[in-house]
Amino acid sequence: MRRFDAIIFDFDGTLAKVPLDFDLMRTRLAALAEAFLCERPTVNGQPILEWVDKLARQIAEAEGEAVGKEFHCRARLTLNATEIDAARRGALFGFTRPLLDTLRERGVATGVITRNISPAVLAVFPDLPRHVGAFIPRDGAVKVKPDPTHLLQALHILDVVPERTLMVGDHAMDIQVGVRAGAVSAGVTTGSMDEGALREAGAEFVARDAGALIDQLFREKFL
Repeated sequence: MRRFDAIIFDFDGTLAKVPLDFDLMRTRLAALAEAFLCERPTVNGQPILEWVDKLARQIAEAEGEAVGKEFHCRARLTLNATEIDAARRGALFGFTRPLLDTLRERGVATGVITRNISPAVLAVFPDLPRHVGAFIPRDGAVKVKPDPTHLLQALHILDVVPERTLMVGDHAMDIQVGVRAGAVSAGVTTGSMDEGALREAGAEFVARDAGALIDQLFREKFL
């Protein structure tokens, strides 16, 4: 039977409830882009960070590289402000600290990777670095998930191979980053996706929340 040496967690929706309003983010970014493009871009379902990069390329092609960089900088500041504001209204799930402490006591390495920024995460969980061995927010990542580099960066710090790692999250991106890195992925339904969607994305385990997932893994001798 496989046993996991490390568990890497997503943050928003997995270890904490953070009321991020992605529709509001897209609306604000579309309004900002309109000032550069003279027309409002269509708001679509593309992930926000990737959409910002795409808009910056469009603006650079139309107005020049410097203008594209200016938009990109302003867009990132808009995102950062929205994320920090949401974090002030966020809270850890009650199981989060006990879960991380139990894993540490059992000798399981832990980490957190997130597309959110460090100030926002630490506004919700200021002592996070004391509870995990690796913390890679967006501002510390070489590339963000679902690119496997994000997960592999954390595993390099922990000195654990992907094959002995479980990636846990509430979104398809979390599942995909685990699969692409060669790890096992698990989904939790504390975010916006249900069990069917998480399994379709590639989750081998699904539980109602991360606390229940870890209890299951201990019962079934995966830890």
